[in-house]
Amino acid sequence: MAFLGPSKSHLDSLVGHALFGDGAAAAIIGTDPDVPFEKPLFQLVSASQTIPPDSEGAINGHLTEAGLTIHLLKDMPGPISENIEQALEDAFKPLGIHDWNSIFWIAHPGGPAILDMVEEKVGLDKERMRASREVLSEYGNMSSACVLFVLDVMRKTSSQDGQATTGEGKEGGVLFGFGPGLTIETLVPYNAPITATP
Repeated sequence: MAFLGPSKSHLDSLVGHALFGDGAAAAIIGTDPDVPFEKPLFQLVSASQTIPPDSEGAINGHLTEAGLTIHLLKDMPGPISENIEQALEDAFKPLGIHDWNSIFWIAHPGGPAILDMVEEKVGLDKERMRASREVLSEYGNMSSACVLFVLDVMRKTSSQDGQATTGEGKEGGVLFGFGPGLTIETLVPYNAPITATP
């Protein structure tokens, strides 16, 4: 949908081509799983949305005759890192969790600067963003699909490492992404235990 060929009238679309990769992902979300047949990976327990102040236009998508063009502010990491603590507080307030290293992280890998600034802002250990950095390195920023790629990498790595849960052995974590306007979407997923397949 976002692929555009080079155009003299829309040179700014080249920036989008340089920053964004291609990927597709899907998730099945339901309630009351039929346990013998369905094996949920996560349970969503909380969600919040944060719109950082003065962030209008930080990410804009415009549909033109050339297709979908995306315009980004040069300081994209700034509004995200400045507001990530509030986004976390809003999502985790009902759960009483404030130690951000005690949870797993499925962070939208929008770029190394965003991951670095979020790590620094909330005092994360480097390994917390390992799956996000792996997806960024392997596939680039695929927009919304990124977080599901990160979730899959974490799930597979947790199983290979013999962890007790799909989230690096931790009970719960955070999944956050960001998008147009500027919005920060924050979900709190809890893990299902990893069970041996028969």
